[in-house]
Amino acid sequence: MATEITQASPRPMRADARRNYERLLVEARTAFTRHGTDVSLEDVARRAGVGIGTLYRHFPNRTALMSAVFQVEVDGLLARSRELLASPEPCRALVDWLRACVAHASTYRGLSRALLAAQSDEASAMSRCSLPLREAGSVLLARAQAVGAVRPEVGITDVMQLTNAISLAAEQSPDDPHLPDRLLTLTLRGLQTVPCPDAD
Repeated sequence: MATEITQASPRPMRADARRNYERLLVEARTAFTRHGTDVSLEDVARRAGVGIGTLYRHFPNRTALMSAVFQVEVDGLLARSRELLASPEPCRALVDWLRACVAHASTYRGLSRALLAAQSDEASAMSRCSLPLREAGSVLLARAQAVGAVRPEVGITDVMQLTNAISLAAEQSPDDPHLPDRLLTLTLRGLQTVPCPDAD
């Protein structure tokens, strides 16, 4: 008779460890927003009132910290994708969601580059963010393709790479606030079989 093997659940954090974790996330989010994702992790730890060793116990590397910080934005994008599934215009729903992705990826300087890299590295901590977004986007893309608005050969991986590339371009051109929308419009024109409402 085979013995059933059960996997132990992760141990819950002690109250003090949980406080440290939450403080690190708050300070990292503030630092990433003000200075970009390449900010000194020692400064993040110092502002959170902990040592760098404590930071690394919670987040073994910078990418893991970025993933945890961006999770709030990911949850928002996933919720938005579910709302858009009810839209009677699948192509416009896809456009709206991609615009939201560009806006969110532009929140922290350096995030779009990390998301680009995560598309081809599922072992990366950032894949915790990129994979759910890709899955959500694939459903919206399939709806747009089902009504003949987007070419059938277009894949969600390419769409997400293009979206992240637009965010990266916007990051490099902070004096041109309209650049992301122009680039997204050009991208969508290449994907469509017919123009989407509000895609221009």
